Amino acid sequence: MIGENFLNEERFAIAFAGGKFRIKKWGKIKIKVELRYRKVSDYCINKALKQISDTDYFSTLEKIISQKSRLVKEPNKIKKRNKLIQFAAGKGYERDLIMDIIKETE
Repeated sequence: MIGENFLNEERFAIAFAGGKFRIKKWGKIKIKVELRYRKVSDYCINKALKQISDTDYFSTLEKIISQKSRLVKEPNKIKKRNKLIQFAAGKGYERDLIMDIIKETE
């Protein structure tokens, strides 16, 4: 099957990364961890992550943070901010991007 290109690790990695990003709104860190768990090579993981455009990635992160911000009913701004950071980090997004967007929205 590998000879006939039915089983292709690179194609799987690209499809997996794209699907998890578009459907489940996962970040690159979580996608990378899941692909490593499935024993996909680092070359294929990096190629799959490069398929996610930076503008889509940033806008998706902005969107999920703003949606979560509306749902969190916390009067204390610091606690609310920490909850948003924890939520986005749990989705697999990078801390520096999370902080940039939270500072931008405040």
